[in-house]
Amino acid sequence: MWKLKIAEGGNEPYLFSKNNFCGRQTWEFDPDAGTTEEREEVEAARRRFWDNRRGRVKASSDLLLQFQFLREKNFKQTIPRVKVGEGEEVTYEAATAALRRSIRFFGALQASDGHWCAENCGVNFYTPPMVFALYITGHLNTVITAEHRKEILRYTYCHQNEDGGWGLHIEGHSMMFCTVLNYVQMRLLGEGPDGGEENACERARKWILDHGTATAISSWGKTWLAVSLYPCNHLNFQKEIVKLFFYLKKKKKARFLCGQNTPVIN
Repeated sequence: MWKLKIAEGGNEPYLFSKNNFCGRQTWEFDPDAGTTEEREEVEAARRRFWDNRRGRVKASSDLLLQFQFLREKNFKQTIPRVKVGEGEEVTYEAATAALRRSIRFFGALQASDGHWCAENCGVNFYTPPMVFALYITGHLNTVITAEHRKEILRYTYCHQNEDGGWGLHIEGHSMMFCTVLNYVQMRLLGEGPDGGEENACERARKWILDHGTATAISSWGKTWLAVSLYPCNHLNFQKEIVKLFFYLKKKKKARFLCGQNTPVIN
């Protein structure tokens, strides 16, 4: 069972902090953690999320975090729920009760070091580069345990669109960049050509082939594919062009998520 640790890291050789690790969130898997009821609660939440992944809410709502924090604090909501019917007046008392109920719940989700945790679930290109880098350096099976592998794949499956691709973010329409990265990630994590939940790999590959093949990926994606996956002599670095762009826009390179030296494949 996964457990969230807060503001820890002093015993880790590769973690550093200038504020005693305040705000650091670390999920760790403990095979012996949790009661039977707690494990069943987690599995039920996973099934509900999977069954409703095409619905309006695409994010996980941090349910596993909520389960843990509310259980650890023995939280009980003592303020009754306020219901205002159609056409009814919203009174001061009703608004105050609803606000107090919300604040009480939100306060219970505050971490021990004072911050509020949250899932960073926006874009669909965060984990693939990490998997690529670990694979290329030969550390994939050392750093990524079987449980980490399972959760990365679970997240990937949950946010695959119905047409087989992945969007730039979890609510976006399918695009070549994120579809190729997530397809390669699944394969590097051990899925076969037709593997994955509900034939995830086969569906992703079909989307890629139907939309121009992986050569239609944007320049940033080609950069990653070029790291041990594509010959570097096909890259054309546009260093001076990118520098000129930043100069004309009067922006600093450090403000951009993607810096200079972005290559393209001719």
